[in-house]
Amino acid sequence: MEVDEPRMTSQQIAALAERVRQPIALVGMMGVGKSSVGRKLAHALHLPFVDADDAIEEAAKMSISEIFATYGEAYFRDGERRVIARLIDQEQNGRPYVIATGGGAFVNPETRRLILERAIAVWLDSDVETLVERVARKDSRPLLRGGDPREILSRLRAERAPCYAEAPIKVISHNGPHSRTLDKVLKGIAACL
Repeated sequence: MEVDEPRMTSQQIAALAERVRQPIALVGMMGVGKSSVGRKLAHALHLPFVDADDAIEEAAKMSISEIFATYGEAYFRDGERRVIARLIDQEQNGRPYVIATGGGAFVNPETRRLILERAIAVWLDSDVETLVERVARKDSRPLLRGGDPREILSRLRAERAPCYAEAPIKVISHNGPHSRTLDKVLKGIAACL
């Protein structure tokens, strides 16, 4: 059984928000909660939030599924790298973004280098069972089409873990309220700064 540590106080979070000067990029597998936790993190730190997948769809005027089907994964990854580079350099009202990246973004060596050099990278990790349960809620995952989600997620997680492990902050996202994950992310960022 996991014992809950004391949560950060609002004063501690406010002090942390003042110290954040770089974008925060959440990396990890699809379904791990990067977008949900990212929104909560941005709210807690009074930072703007952006989901890189949404920004890619907006820039391409196509869904990610359509991009994959029309142009392939290599084309998508190149566009993803360019969009993430733009988001890292962009600010809103003088404040850096909290960026939820796509599951494969950090696997691309150029994108990973960019994030590690110019952002605070946080790896959200989870067990495969939690990922399977979470991705079942959406039918928009191109890499899961035409196969067994459990097998695909297990394989992808094993293949991608060495890349994700380069992130200086790692947080386990359990199947429970994202507020617990958020507190761990905040503590990880505080320890990193």
